[in-house]
Amino acid sequence: MSHKLTLKALAPVTHDTNHYVFDRPEGIDFEPGQAAALMLDREGWRGEDRPFTFTSQPENTILEFVIKSYPDHDGVTKRLPDLTEGDHVLMTDPFGAITDHGPGVFIAAGAGVTPFISILRRRSRDDALSGSQLLYSNKTEADIILKEEWERMDGLNPVFTVTDEESSDFSQGRIDRKFLEEHVQDFEGKIFYICGPEGFVDDVRDSLKGLGAEADNIITEEGW
Repeated sequence: MSHKLTLKALAPVTHDTNHYVFDRPEGIDFEPGQAAALMLDREGWRGEDRPFTFTSQPENTILEFVIKSYPDHDGVTKRLPDLTEGDHVLMTDPFGAITDHGPGVFIAAGAGVTPFISILRRRSRDDALSGSQLLYSNKTEADIILKEEWERMDGLNPVFTVTDEESSDFSQGRIDRKFLEEHVQDFEGKIFYICGPEGFVDDVRDSLKGLGAEADNIITEEGW
């Protein structure tokens, strides 16, 4: 089923990521971490859908998204920042396998952090972040989405790493087996959430299994 959303506000989060606020039509239910596909309500674009995660809470009266744009790709994300208040997009029904399965290690690369925004905000609100950790990889410090918010969350313990910025004070390099061994205390019985590019997800999943994580405790989004 398709829903028509009206843009209420748009504001920058980073140099290439924006926060979008839409009205919320009736009949939309989702869990923190889930997503929906958005389409531009324009001629020639209504069949071009892309999945984006809700960053609002299920009980909110509005729908929010944090979306990274890719100007080099002539697609939906390149055009979303050009929307103005009152413009429309079309949205599918919500879907997604990444939901809150309990405290754990949240592992993200780039825009892959977006499914974790509503989950971690809800846990922070409910004082339920104990036992959670965020491992977050980006190309540069300027690419880190909501860095200050993660640092303010009591009990989260965020660890940032960058791959393309040698002058950064953060960790250098990818999230690989060695990085996981250095920053995760225990692998057996712990829940791991992974989101990012397909190759990133596959590599981290394989590393976690090799370090003793149980396959059923590794939460990912399949088929995006």
